Amino acid sequence: MEYRKIKDEDKDEGAAGDDIESLRNKSLTVPRGNVATIGGGSNDRSKWKCKTIVTFALTILTSSQAILIVWSKRADKYEYSVTTANFLVETLKCLLSLAALARIWKNEGVTVDNRLSTTLDEVSVYPIPAALYLVKNLLQYYIFAYVDAPGYQILKNLNIISTGVLYQMILKRKLSEIQWAAFILLCAGCTTAQLNPSSDHVLQTPYQGWIMAIVMALLSGFAGVYTEAIIKKRPSRNINVQNFWLYVFGMVFNAGAILIQDFDAVMNKGFFHGYSLITVLMILNHALSGIAVSMVMKYADNIVKVYATSVAMLLTAVVSVFLFGFHLSLAFFLGSTVVSVSVYLHSIGKLTR
Repeated sequence: MEYRKIKDEDKDEGAAGDDIESLRNKSLTVPRGNVATIGGGSNDRSKWKCKTIVTFALTILTSSQAILIVWSKRADKYEYSVTTANFLVETLKCLLSLAALARIWKNEGVTVDNRLSTTLDEVSVYPIPAALYLVKNLLQYYIFAYVDAPGYQILKNLNIISTGVLYQMILKRKLSEIQWAAFILLCAGCTTAQLNPSSDHVLQTPYQGWIMAIVMALLSGFAGVYTEAIIKKRPSRNINVQNFWLYVFGMVFNAGAILIQDFDAVMNKGFFHGYSLITVLMILNHALSGIAVSMVMKYADNIVKVYATSVAMLLTAVVSVFLFGFHLSLAFFLGSTVVSVSVYLHSIGKLTR
């Protein structure tokens, strides 16, 4: 498979023993007696600031994502075509990438790392994550037949297990024992938050919702790790170019989904039938979230993305109290506390691995 090819190439290129992330974080200094530091500290602060802003933005966008999807429903169903909404999301992300590239071309000129022209070998790896994201993004609409917005955010944390396992399998990055313990603790916290003491059912979400959540976690985990491998295979390559090709294939696959699933509805009722202001905001949210995710992958790692999603669970619950009358139970509070502790343990484990 392609990911094995990427893995082998990365192994050859990284013969020095340090991975790309550790190299990126090291400050460049000049020996004593020469010109002092070559902007190493300033560079690190700038990268840290960029990493913090992107992660914070991803958390806010992810928090509102589930709320906007639920809010866009009318009488518990979508009046618009979800395939057309997904197509517009990919189109908007593609346009945002082009706009960013146009600005770079204007300021820095066209270089070998920011030009759109590419080789078949480079572009041939993008259809795999694009197809995985297509299925995962469609499932996130249908899962709301079984879960509410806070429950969806909780179940999304199943990504942590799939991401952690695939991290070691594909990228060959060993996670520390503390990080694995943090993963288990986080999953336990998510399950605790789902407990339903006021009903005969132990958990609030039926088994259909759990199955869909597990499938989404596997798809999201594999697509996320695979995409990170693609992006960091050539770290000097401008991220907007990499995004552009990923989103182009996303547009192609979503256009195919429209033809297969909603062709008659689109032809008879129109492409934008059933759209509202909330639908438009939802599309904008999804597009910006995709950009933020790719930026986190470029300047941090996929685990940071997963934990930003976990924190979004708390924000979604608070907002849902006011919008949808969500009840904040003791189980939810305890589960959220366990999640917060696991985030701290993960950060400690990352420093000591």
